Amino acid sequence: MTDSASVLASTVATATTAALQELRFSLTDYVVFSLLLCASAGIGVYFGFFSKAKNTTEEYLQGGKKMPTLPVAISLVSSQLSGVAMMSVPAETYSFGFNMMFVNWAMVLAVPVLIYVIVPVFYDNNVSNCYEYLEMRFSKKTRQLVTITFIFNQFLMLPVYMFVPSLAFSQVTGYNIHLINTVVSSICVFYTMLGGIKAVVWTDVVQGAVMLISVVLVAILGTYNTGGLANVLENASEGGRLDMNFGLDPRLRLTFLTAMGSGLLMWTGKVGLDQSCVQRIVSMPSYGHAKRCLLMAGFGFVLVMSFTCFAGIIMFAYYYGCDPIKAGLVSKPDKLMPFFIQDIMGHLMGMPGVFISCVFSASLSSLSASLNSFAGVVYFDYIKPRINHTEAKANATMKLVIVAMGAYCILGGLVVENFNSIIQTMWTITGINMGAVVGVFCLGMFMPRCNAKVAVTGIGFSVIVMLWIIINGQMNFKSGLIKYEPLPNGLDKCEAKNFEVILNAINNNISRVATTPIPSLEAPKQVTTAFDSNRDFSIYDISFYWYKVMGALLVFLWAIPMSYVWPLDKNEKQNPKLFSPFIRKWLYQPGPALELEELPLKTSLSEEQIKAKENGIAPEA
Repeated sequence: MTDSASVLASTVATATTAALQELRFSLTDYVVFSLLLCASAGIGVYFGFFSKAKNTTEEYLQGGKKMPTLPVAISLVSSQLSGVAMMSVPAETYSFGFNMMFVNWAMVLAVPVLIYVIVPVFYDNNVSNCYEYLEMRFSKKTRQLVTITFIFNQFLMLPVYMFVPSLAFSQVTGYNIHLINTVVSSICVFYTMLGGIKAVVWTDVVQGAVMLISVVLVAILGTYNTGGLANVLENASEGGRLDMNFGLDPRLRLTFLTAMGSGLLMWTGKVGLDQSCVQRIVSMPSYGHAKRCLLMAGFGFVLVMSFTCFAGIIMFAYYYGCDPIKAGLVSKPDKLMPFFIQDIMGHLMGMPGVFISCVFSASLSSLSASLNSFAGVVYFDYIKPRINHTEAKANATMKLVIVAMGAYCILGGLVVENFNSIIQTMWTITGINMGAVVGVFCLGMFMPRCNAKVAVTGIGFSVIVMLWIIINGQMNFKSGLIKYEPLPNGLDKCEAKNFEVILNAINNNISRVATTPIPSLEAPKQVTTAFDSNRDFSIYDISFYWYKVMGALLVFLWAIPMSYVWPLDKNEKQNPKLFSPFIRKWLYQPGPALELEELPLKTSLSEEQIKAKENGIAPEA
């Protein structure tokens, strides 16, 4: 029995290797990919050595506050479309269906919030670092606490941003994934270190163009190879990928309500309250420019991400009844997109290289923007107060920080390699503190009666509770109480579709091994799945998509009662500019009764002055 199993395993490995040899990069693909990396490095060299700009921190971090609108808008779109989005979002819609689209469409709700509620506060207070606002509104301790969470998130997420495209490149070239990660991370560190924010923005423009071309071509060619849009929709509908879930149970993995709520909070937090984006938004000459920039960025993001989401639907329709994952050609959904590209575009000279360049473009955009903002936050919040500051010393220090963080990203790839679902891992990790960060900014802008003590304890309360919920949720995953099995796909239509690569992999009865389930003698367990639950309700079973929303709500749940326990000092004057524009209208409303009540506290008026005021006559001084 053991011998036959080992022979069969060897046969599977041999068949899979042989099949994958048919889906490899050509010389043209390598040339296309190398050109993109050279272009990115060249932009860094230009802004680092040849651009006529002052060697100041404002120039390095904000481009002298003269950045043009359209390039910054493209840069914002590019940096939000990480390699994770290019690889994991199609994998999500391939596995779990259309509902992921609503997360991206939530950007339509987020843009007005950013334009009319959040960004005006930064411009009115001349903020260059969004965490400065927290010091103005609350205290230095609040700012430091939130910058610690920002740094913590960067340490967790930056290795992911770089490792995912390396995963794609390894899938289509066979090169060692860590070697690829080292080379490309080094190039990104090189141009970000040399060129500062201008290099970040202009490389994002080049990379954004590559991304747009790539996702549109994938959608067009994928639809064509599937037999047209009607076939795509028919196959996707039969496979349940177009089913929309409007359920209200928060334990369901992704519903319309979950997607819109979590998407709104995530995009508000990532674009409007994260320094990597705020740094570019406030680098524009005026609020009017920033407003136009956000409108363009919102439109561009929804357009590109709609194509990216639909690529997963197209991918399922193409492989409907002939799943490469079940055939053993692809180890997990996050690796499926590059396989699909090679399958449908491998015969077109240079096209696989264009798509893999697209995945790397997305990740380089995210990584470079994050590295630049990370260096600024670390320097101004933690290094500058402890050294004798000069502009030259500041720039040198920030460049060293970028190099050190780049080295860390390379090493972090060794850990990321073990993640099963990249998108679930990202949402879970950032769910620990991102909700608290968004919550405390909103607290500052919306709740005038809250002070620094309320804000700091609110962050702590939110992070501790979310950490407890997430740890227990992960324990439920490990024990099998939560199990997110994807929607089914099979291997029964491979012969009809004449997919030779997949057929070669499943010959010699491999399909029987891959598809025959092992019968279980145990009674069915009570379990929460992606689409339903037969367990009693537990907060630990709640979908990871809700984590950020819960974190923000917990801040308010703590802050509202605590603002009465620790009220504002009566003598403390608050600057109306620290609040969102629509809140300012409610602050210090003039009225006769209120004015007369407060006037004796400010100055003593004679009886004649009070009577004159009541009769509408201007009192004499």
